[in-house]
Amino acid sequence: MDSRRPTAVIFDLDGTLVDHFTVIYRCYCHALAQLGLPPVTFEKVKSSVGGSIPVTFGKLIPQAHVDEAVRIFREHLDEIWDAEIKVFPGVVPFVRRLHAEAVPAAVLTNKEGDRSRAVLENVGLATYFDFVLGVLDTPWRKPDPEFSRAALEHLGTAPEQTCLIGDSPYDIAAADAVGMISFGVATGSHSLDELRATPARATYPDMASLAADVFGYDLPADPGILIRNGKPAA
Repeated sequence: MDSRRPTAVIFDLDGTLVDHFTVIYRCYCHALAQLGLPPVTFEKVKSSVGGSIPVTFGKLIPQAHVDEAVRIFREHLDEIWDAEIKVFPGVVPFVRRLHAEAVPAAVLTNKEGDRSRAVLENVGLATYFDFVLGVLDTPWRKPDPEFSRAALEHLGTAPEQTCLIGDSPYDIAAADAVGMISFGVATGSHSLDELRATPARATYPDMASLAADVFGYDLPADPGILIRNGKPAA
């Protein structure tokens, strides 16, 4: 293994490994409708996510409604969470290659931990990660440095040897807070230009180009995976 490469990898989940946004957007819309609040666009919600459900609602609606909106959101997500989940192209061969080379890998996400583990099980990715750490697993969320430190402690790796890969400035800030290497991938909530404005070491349009440049992996062509209602879509 190239000594210049990170020796461990921490991934964000939504927007980085998987696209769960169609379901997430439906839950935001449902909560706002139940509260009689004005609807919001797909683009507005997508540009607001990353900091956890309460943080996103705080950007979209008056603070007085946030707690109830979060409750309604979570109830609806319980009903429809597996309606549609996409695994981004390049993700499966990348995590399989890391696993085959015994590179420690984990997921650190502002999605709730139990839900995150269920999503990864649903799409067949859970086996490739040493652990998944999400909101409600600890008192913290990204970019709290304690959250990043908890992930590093679980992996048993040093920050300067570990990279965090994410699609949001929250991810880059979570890495920067503890001296981790960070890479941005523009498959989720933020564009390449927005990610380039962060302290990320480098940014990429997709996971395959990141894997090639950072790890030297020439990955096979991969269209990604689409799961609907717990089953691969035709």
